[in-house]
Amino acid sequence: MTTSRLPLTLGAATLLLVANLHGATTARADGGDPSVPPGTEPSASAPVKIDPTDPDLKLPEGATLADPKVLDIKSVVEDQSGDERREDTNADVTFALQAEVLFGKDSSKLSAAAKARIDTIAQEVRKQSAAQVRVFGFTDNLGSSAHGDVLSRQRANAVQSVLEQDLNDPNITFDVRGYGEEYPIADNSTEEGRKKNRRVEVTFPRTGE
Repeated sequence: MTTSRLPLTLGAATLLLVANLHGATTARADGGDPSVPPGTEPSASAPVKIDPTDPDLKLPEGATLADPKVLDIKSVVEDQSGDERREDTNADVTFALQAEVLFGKDSSKLSAAAKARIDTIAQEVRKQSAAQVRVFGFTDNLGSSAHGDVLSRQRANAVQSVLEQDLNDPNITFDVRGYGEEYPIADNSTEEGRKKNRRVEVTFPRTGE
């Protein structure tokens, strides 16, 4: 993708215009959820015409541009049921599985259907040739905080155990933690939100395609 960068001076502030010259598809870089899956975004509109002789486009004397920065582009894809979510950034891949598809209520024993979902994650770990995998467990805010901490760690341990068996690679290290009700991703005041918060996340570096 070819971009054109032009400084725009408004008072003391200098803005950076980035115009997409080829109408390529764009992805959100603000960390929010995309409105459509990656690859289906609408094409960018044509760049705005700019008068290169406009004096307002010149930098004040002695001013300099900030160092260039590569933005971390994030895409999030969730299946229709909401049971599984995949988040991709420039650096990492994260799978979040809701506890209901992995365990029984208030249990850390994996269900019969759980292994197939964990196998899919193991395949992606191999594809990325990842050498480190983080497995973090989370709960909602019901019950005591201490119980949530223990349950979330037990669930993370259960998922890590299956991943380790599937991968069967002594070069892969695991970081396993249970965070209980910390770091919710949805509103704990509703059952729909609590369901999203009861989850196990598996994260590993993006090193391949």
